[in-house]
Amino acid sequence: MRVLLIEDDKLIGDGIKAGLMKMGFSVDWFTEGKQGLSALDAAPYDAVVLDLSLPGMDGLDILRSWRQSGHDEPVLVLTARDALEQRVAGLQQGADDYLCKPFALIEVAARLQALIRRRHGQVQLLLTHGPVSLDPVKLTVSSGDQPVHLKPKEFALLELLLRNAGRVLPRALIEEKIYNWDDDVSSNAIEVHIHHLRKKFGSGFIRTVHGIGYTLGEAE
Repeated sequence: MRVLLIEDDKLIGDGIKAGLMKMGFSVDWFTEGKQGLSALDAAPYDAVVLDLSLPGMDGLDILRSWRQSGHDEPVLVLTARDALEQRVAGLQQGADDYLCKPFALIEVAARLQALIRRRHGQVQLLLTHGPVSLDPVKLTVSSGDQPVHLKPKEFALLELLLRNAGRVLPRALIEEKIYNWDDDVSSNAIEVHIHHLRKKFGSGFIRTVHGIGYTLGEAE
């Protein structure tokens, strides 16, 4: 899942980005308020981690602008402003969750997972399709009772397809969802990942809709 991180503290931002990427997220990180404001229009993010005290534009103003323009991406506010009235102000401006510094990275990841599940209308933690089961927290995949090893981008693609069961996802959208702007993406990368997933789960597990994109096949 692709996450937008807006945090001006280099040490904190670097730690969050590195940690979330190890947990399977694709992360774009901005340190300046106005850049972060416009970034949400540039890619299909699944969630946002937003600091409030930013150079150039305050985080609450960014949040207010997003909500007024119709952006509904879930936003986790991460800030040192721990006064009750400031937390309430953030929620009233459209924040979906709130964490005060200092924080544990594992809690940031857990809250992001919960926000993403809620946005997709998913109650269960495990994502399943037929015998295939994916745990986005433990980063494990199994088919029946057998564990399946996936490379990070294969895992990200499988999670994306499972979260969007019943939808046909255009190739360009898939690429935007599982890669960030720092990644070097080859022209046939998505096709290679899909080929590898089909080898592991069966040729009919992912269906090609010609001229449109890809979707999950019929569950066995």
